[in-house]
Amino acid sequence: MNAYIIMKNADGTENRENAILYFSFRKEAYLPYTMLSVRFISSSDSFLNVTEIKLYVGDKLVHHGLIDTIETTNSGGGKISSVVSRGFTSLLCQNQIEPGLKIGISINKLMNSFYTLPNITHEDNSDESNYIYVGKNSTMWDGIVNLAYRFSGRYPFIRDTNCVRITPVSEPASFSYHSSELISTGSALTQRRLLSHLHMSDINGDYGQYEYTDTEAVSANIIRHKFFEMDQEFLNDPENALFYHNKFDSREKRRFFCCYSGYNGEDLSDLITFSGVVSERISAVSIKGSKRGIFTEISVYHDKFPH
Repeated sequence: MNAYIIMKNADGTENRENAILYFSFRKEAYLPYTMLSVRFISSSDSFLNVTEIKLYVGDKLVHHGLIDTIETTNSGGGKISSVVSRGFTSLLCQNQIEPGLKIGISINKLMNSFYTLPNITHEDNSDESNYIYVGKNSTMWDGIVNLAYRFSGRYPFIRDTNCVRITPVSEPASFSYHSSELISTGSALTQRRLLSHLHMSDINGDYGQYEYTDTEAVSANIIRHKFFEMDQEFLNDPENALFYHNKFDSREKRRFFCCYSGYNGEDLSDLITFSGVVSERISAVSIKGSKRGIFTEISVYHDKFPH
């Protein structure tokens, strides 16, 4: 299996680069874009007019994104370039929506009514039974997060290269690995984000009415208090704001993962089975490549959000 990148210039021309020295790709359930870092032997003298990059692993397009940074060094008669890129859905985090209450909102309406953003698609869902409250300095991604939680109690995620989803795919691919096919398996615990006590003010700015205690955090001797203003997204159900913030602070609490050689096409929301994990939704995909080969790590999360 090999990997290559295609660099697109401002004039529409493209350069294919095959001599990749190293790449690292990642997508995960709580990251609103894919991430790519790649180092390669350059066939071009300069990439100062490059606007976007695609990464193919085998014949599968896994990343299509903007150029955050690109640097080319001439040394010893050769040219080495390094690129850092985020998927186009990162633009959702960089575009704000006019504040206020947006009623009768669906993912179709939210994605299509405000801005035309390049190379971003979304799940086709026209259900307009929900609303969102757009606060000051809120972004499009904040609106998508609010809508997803209101619609299904879930956190939105990126499927394929730049497809926004607020529900799991209905017909996921299924992958199963025996121990003999895997390089390693493991588990991880992340508690750095856990909060023990949440305090939210009421609409008048007073505290004391809306409180939440995470007993799991307290039992682990994690004492962290957070005070925040009334989350107006939950005006009709203020207690639910506390539950949402507790879930978000507990994201990726427990992770189970496996690693194998190559890449078989897994994506977020597909199903995977390996040692100790039986037909669970994939929460993260990490692919790394170098002269040693290409290696994929698949993770599932056990936290307070449904996956």
